[in-house]
Amino acid sequence: MEYKIETNVGERTLSIETGKIAKQANGSCVVKYGETVILVTACMAKTPNESLDFFPLTVEYRERMYAAGKIPGGYFKREGRPREKEILSSRLIDRPIRPLFPDNFRNETQIIITVLSYDQVNEPDILGVIGASIALSISDIPFLTPVAAVRIGKVAGHFVINPTISQIQEGSINLIIAGNKDRITMIEGSCDEINEKDLLEALTKAQIEIGRIIEIEEELISKINPVKIEIEEKLKTENLQEKVINLIGDRFKEIANISEKKERNNAYNEIQGSIMNSLLEEFPEKEKEINSYFDDTKKKVMRDKILNENIRLDGRKFDEIRQITCEIGVLPRVHGSALFTRGETQSLGTCTLGTEYDTQKMEELGAELTKSFLLHYNFPPFSVGEVGRMFGPGRREIGHGHLAETALRAIIPSEEIFPYTIRIVSDILESNGSSSMATVCSGSLSLMEAGIPIKSHAAGIAMGLVYNNDDNYVVLSDITGEEDHYADMDFKIAGTTNGISAIQLDTKTTGISLEILSKALEQSKAGIIFILSKMNETISEPKAELSPYAPRLEVLIIEKEKIGLLIGPGGKTIRNIIDTTGAQIDISDDGKVKIFSENLESINETVNIIKSITEDAEPGKLYIGKVKKITDFGAFIEILPGKDGLLHISQISEERIDKVSDVLKVDDEVMVKVIKIDDRGKISLSRKDVPEEHRKINNCK
Repeated sequence: MEYKIETNVGERTLSIETGKIAKQANGSCVVKYGETVILVTACMAKTPNESLDFFPLTVEYRERMYAAGKIPGGYFKREGRPREKEILSSRLIDRPIRPLFPDNFRNETQIIITVLSYDQVNEPDILGVIGASIALSISDIPFLTPVAAVRIGKVAGHFVINPTISQIQEGSINLIIAGNKDRITMIEGSCDEINEKDLLEALTKAQIEIGRIIEIEEELISKINPVKIEIEEKLKTENLQEKVINLIGDRFKEIANISEKKERNNAYNEIQGSIMNSLLEEFPEKEKEINSYFDDTKKKVMRDKILNENIRLDGRKFDEIRQITCEIGVLPRVHGSALFTRGETQSLGTCTLGTEYDTQKMEELGAELTKSFLLHYNFPPFSVGEVGRMFGPGRREIGHGHLAETALRAIIPSEEIFPYTIRIVSDILESNGSSSMATVCSGSLSLMEAGIPIKSHAAGIAMGLVYNNDDNYVVLSDITGEEDHYADMDFKIAGTTNGISAIQLDTKTTGISLEILSKALEQSKAGIIFILSKMNETISEPKAELSPYAPRLEVLIIEKEKIGLLIGPGGKTIRNIIDTTGAQIDISDDGKVKIFSENLESINETVNIIKSITEDAEPGKLYIGKVKKITDFGAFIEILPGKDGLLHISQISEERIDKVSDVLKVDDEVMVKVIKIDDRGKISLSRKDVPEEHRKINNCK
């Protein structure tokens, strides 16, 4: 049976249909908003994978180029591996739904979002969250509660629900917020250094709209009334859990007092090994079950220590930031470098400058775009003391890099001020919590060390939460890896002293209240200010000059009418300049000329040549000209490319001259002075008015 529901969201109609297409899936729906249309399917393996100790969920977001009336570029003319935007959208949809499955559910589940139509006005990513919620909720797949998402922007001082692409570009915030009727489950987005009050107002408005969307989701779910599969409770081996807990005893409480991660992990591993040796003979093939009880006990000890004893694993106060050290100029040949260490998390940030030929060109669904600011994040296995295979960047690396890039974009100067391509690379050398926020800090330091005119530093912090109920919870500043793993929230906030530039929230619960988020934002502000103060102690303003190894760039503005003169017939003039100086030259239709070179001498030479070609003659100015033509009444001298002036016979010398050819010959070079330019642009020259020391040039008499 086919079903359809509709409601107004923002200024457009949101429509959800099911029962017509993709009926072999466990659940499917078509979501329409404007003329953007997506198909969302949810499929589940028929049997659980008992060998796994985690829920095997995959979310795949795919854009079909036909959705925007385009044929893919490249040789194969078909969509290939997912682009960065598709990976980021997959993560965006995954994060709010992942915590909403039963803990012991182990059936492999896959959500596929396919963009079928794209109107280049309404972004499809938030529709994917709504579609995934519907597809799961109307299927037999166990799913705890419906969720929804909206995008919120702020244009001309007013909040806008689901702004259009043009409004997003104009606005000061671009936030995607997901949640259920009462709580927020996910936040992702960028802000133009807004304050906490404005952010909370945006979250409040989004929560109201999310609640309205969930109401129509529930209406559709009630019509279909799906029957969910029963999940068999995993049988516990008799007496095994008690024996594991007894063998651990109070040792975990003692280990929890060890502040150093590596030493603490070694102690845990030693106990874990001894427990295995003690129990595997009595309970063969129960290694995974033993490990699960071991992990559950670690989690309980950490949470109890925080909630009941007000003590963190490393002994810090709840709002205390770990020790920070900042170093700059750590690599001699790069354009900018910085090493940022916070506790046991360490990021090496490097900054490389390039020309506009180094911009990243991307074929997106809506249009072909270029990026002149790039940030790439690398997370090698040695950063957590592990052995692992090295592939290309995974979803985590792309997601963390995107978040840090978003945070720093707010301080990157405009192209008019600094027309370089900028690439930051963050190599994580150690990780124990929030390496993406360490990337923001090392990236900001490397920008200043490179001499890029950023207006101020940006820094980031990760906030955590240990939650029992609304009256018993603790917000943690600058969380470690274990606090991230065993606690209930990972709330990353980045910004400057002026406000927030990027934000990302993930939860392990069914959502976070606005009251808790408000407290976390307030606490994070103090943490960011503290981190910024440490960074400013190392370097507080950009270096005055670029690295000697950085490419040089100069921008000239010439009259549009002179573009053809600079290019020359068939491009001859511009090619000659490039061959002579070795510089790269780019000329825009508006008369902007960009000159790139590896050295300053080449830049200066190129600038002088271009100016000599495009500048106008000025009365009173001296020029070295070339004799182009001899007449009875004087000589025509080319003083600038394409510009001749008349040197009258009376102006050649203070002495009387009978014939011009007695003094000048064609191709002679001579120093002359412009004495007049008439209304028609005709130039009159004089050699008499040139100072004596400048008169004799080359073979002129």
